[in-house]
Amino acid sequence: METIRFLLGTVLIAAGLLIFIIEILGNYRFSYVLSRMQAASIGDSFGIALCLLGAMFYFGWSLACLKLIFVEIFLWFSSPVSSHLVAKLEADTNEDLGSCVEMLDMTEPSAKEEDDPCNT
Repeated sequence: METIRFLLGTVLIAAGLLIFIIEILGNYRFSYVLSRMQAASIGDSFGIALCLLGAMFYFGWSLACLKLIFVEIFLWFSSPVSSHLVAKLEADTNEDLGSCVEMLDMTEPSAKEEDDPCNT
């Protein structure tokens, strides 16, 4: 049983590290900051989840495992919030944002929304 836990923990931690390596390559591959941020936030969430799950298998069901569960829950809530704040900062401060991404005018309803019978 110890060998299976050890192997499963090792595989999960190695998979998490592989996700981190792919995330780093994605950060160098993408040229725009919002694309880089998307790669980083997805990679962080998934890579940390796999590494912490692997550590949980190493420790077994104990107080340390419970602490790792709370760390993972905290990271799942804080990582998207911080990514959103960085994206909002980029959108608010970048004067050339329209040349990098497609901007939608959300102040006027589109023709599709006007024809929608559910939109009353």
